[in-house]
Amino acid sequence: MADESDFETRVVHAGAEPDELTGAISPPIYQTSTFAQDGIGRPRGGWEYARTGNPTRSRLERAVAELEGAAHGIAFASGSATTATIGELALPGDEVIVGDDVYGGTYRWFDKVARPRGVDARYVNLSQDPAAALRAALTGRTRMVLFETPSNPLLRLVDIGAVVAAVAGHRGSGGRRPLVVVDNTFASPVLQRPLEMGADIVYHSATKYLGGHSDTIAGVAVTNDEEAAERLRFLQNANGAVPGPQDCFLVLRGLRTLALRMQRHGENAAAVARFLASREDIAEVRYPGLADGPHAHPQAALAARQMSGSGGGMIGFIPGPRGGRSARERAIAVCELTRIFALAESLGGVESLIELPAVMTHASVADSPLAVPDAFVRLSVGIESAADLIADLRQALDRA
Repeated sequence: MADESDFETRVVHAGAEPDELTGAISPPIYQTSTFAQDGIGRPRGGWEYARTGNPTRSRLERAVAELEGAAHGIAFASGSATTATIGELALPGDEVIVGDDVYGGTYRWFDKVARPRGVDARYVNLSQDPAAALRAALTGRTRMVLFETPSNPLLRLVDIGAVVAAVAGHRGSGGRRPLVVVDNTFASPVLQRPLEMGADIVYHSATKYLGGHSDTIAGVAVTNDEEAAERLRFLQNANGAVPGPQDCFLVLRGLRTLALRMQRHGENAAAVARFLASREDIAEVRYPGLADGPHAHPQAALAARQMSGSGGGMIGFIPGPRGGRSARERAIAVCELTRIFALAESLGGVESLIELPAVMTHASVADSPLAVPDAFVRLSVGIESAADLIADLRQALDRA
């Protein structure tokens, strides 16, 4: 698809061009582990072994790279495998600066896997004044700065351009400028394209919005940095944490409706956030698209500038105590009383989900500086009727 096409057109066609052999509009799934070769050292079309490369996976890698404006895409078996492989760009003795509000699995990998290997992760608040925070945090050992925006689960934003500017003149590990790595899972390339703001590597848990249907596990990293791409490809093959062709196909299928879905996610989330903000029994609402009122997001202006004017589909809130119940007790009750919102981990699917991060997705950060408030509820707002979603939350809150 030509580069000058609108994003809404490219998202339908990227990686989903008709099959070269038959013209099939839905590209085939190459469910194979190996490929016949034309002779010794003469693989047909460059295909040798499916861990190293698979045509279905190649389409997915090319599609996400195109949507993010990247030259290279590298797919992995999960979002966590993507995080771990990017983390392996840091060597023993190196230091990684990590945003202090990240997915629990990201903290777990850096703290329990990377740290024993000699890679130090330092958790820094990059959401308020990233320039000042990085001036204090960057050292001669810094290999990369890795963060989420919006963050999981507290929905903090990080000014990507400010981070890029802050590291521009710094010489870290090996005398090189630290890599700026952005987890774009919560926004998707529909709302935010960090490479255009100067980031070096962008990655997704493709399980979430890219796939969009809660039926697959996958991850994708993209970059324009040739050296980083070469190393990530090597690690992809050497470690073998690759997605199967069926998973790649499911994400490719999900991508074709991504723009439409993200529009509906954002519209529904904005309506739900306004409803929550209107209730007196809600102590706090966190939604990047909420720009006014007592629960306005402190970075709403940044969200409007950096996220294509949408707050996305994720909301966080803390209920206030009521009727002898504490905020935590009410939070648990709400999670267990919803009928449309399913009590489940994950996010980004067409269906709405509710969870309590402190004991679910972020249990691994309990008793750490990254611990999540125990009454904080996370919503992944789906594409159902906004009126039905609000009615569901209303009855759960009224009963909690």
